[in-house]
Amino acid sequence: MSGTMKAVICNAFGPIEQLAVESVPTPVPKADEILIKIEAAGVNFPDGLLVQGLYQMKPQHPFIPGNEVAGTVIQVGDNVPHLQPGRRVVGLSILGGYAEYVCCKATHVMPLPDAVDFASAAGLITAHATAHHGLKQRAQLQPGQTVLVTGAAGGTGIAAVQIAKKMGATVIAACSSDEKVAFAKAHGADFGINYSQEDVTAAAKAMTNKRGVDVVYECVGGDIFTQCSKAMAWNGRLLVVGFASGQIPQFPVNLALVKGYSVVGVFWGAFTQHEPLIFAQNMKELFGWLLSGDVSVHVDQTYSLEQAVDALLNLNQRAVKGKLVLTP
Repeated sequence: MSGTMKAVICNAFGPIEQLAVESVPTPVPKADEILIKIEAAGVNFPDGLLVQGLYQMKPQHPFIPGNEVAGTVIQVGDNVPHLQPGRRVVGLSILGGYAEYVCCKATHVMPLPDAVDFASAAGLITAHATAHHGLKQRAQLQPGQTVLVTGAAGGTGIAAVQIAKKMGATVIAACSSDEKVAFAKAHGADFGINYSQEDVTAAAKAMTNKRGVDVVYECVGGDIFTQCSKAMAWNGRLLVVGFASGQIPQFPVNLALVKGYSVVGVFWGAFTQHEPLIFAQNMKELFGWLLSGDVSVHVDQTYSLEQAVDALLNLNQRAVKGKLVLTP
C-alpha cells in the first residue's frame, strides 16, 4: 500500500504545544512487520516526556510519538504467516502510534478478541501490561500480601489496583484527592490515602498494624517516594515505575539495609524487547482477565489526532482518571 496519511509529528524536542499534524508517507511493512490501520491509540505519560526530550529514549527527528495501537491488519510482510489482512489486532510499536497507520513487528502484534472494543484494547497495552509485569515478574506478588499504589487513579495506577486485587492482595490506593481515592476504591482498592492531606508512611503503617507494606507500586516520585520508602515491610519490594511529579527522588540506601527490602526497577518497554515470550504470555493472561471482567479499562476521554496536544497537556496536569485514547 502506498500513499500518504495524517500523523502527529515531533520535529524537535520542546514544549508539547509544538506538535503538529502533517501529511507523511504511509509506512511499508518489512518482512517481519505488519501494517495496521489504527482505530485507537493509547496516550501515555511517557509520550509527553518523549516529545520534550525528557525520556530515557531520545529518538531521531522527526518522529511520530505513540506506542500502543488497536486496529485492523492491512498488509503483512513476507515472513508473517499467522495474521491476515482484515484481522482485528492490538500492536506495540516503539514509535508511530499517533497516526492513521503504523508498522509493528509481528512478535508485538496480537489478535484482538471480538468482544473487546478498539479503545479498551489500546488502553490496555501499556498501562495494564506495565502494572501486570511489575506486580508479577518484578514484585513476585503472592496472595495475602499488601500492595500500596501511588497515583492510583491514573492509567497504570488504576490498572495496578485491579491486577493486585486479581492476584489476591490487599490494596491501599494513594491519590492526590478524595475524588481520586473514591475512584480507586470503586475499582477495588480496600483502603485509600489522600496524600495531599495525610502522611503516607503513618497511614500505611496504621493500615497494616505497624507491619508496613509488602509491595509499593510507585509512579509519582518526589516526596511521595520518600514517604513510601519508610513504609516498607521486611522483605518488601519498592517498585520504581515512574515520576509523574517530575521529581526523580534520591534514595537513602541505608533504609533498604535496615528494613531488609528491595528497590526494583520496572521498565516495561525494555522487558517486551528482552523477554518477548513472557510478554506474550502476560498479554494472553491480561486479555483473559479483561474478558472475564476481572480488569477493565476506564477510558476517560477520546480525542482526534488534531487534539493530541490537548490530550497530552491534560495528562501532564494529572487531571485524568484512567486512560486517554486517540481515534484517528
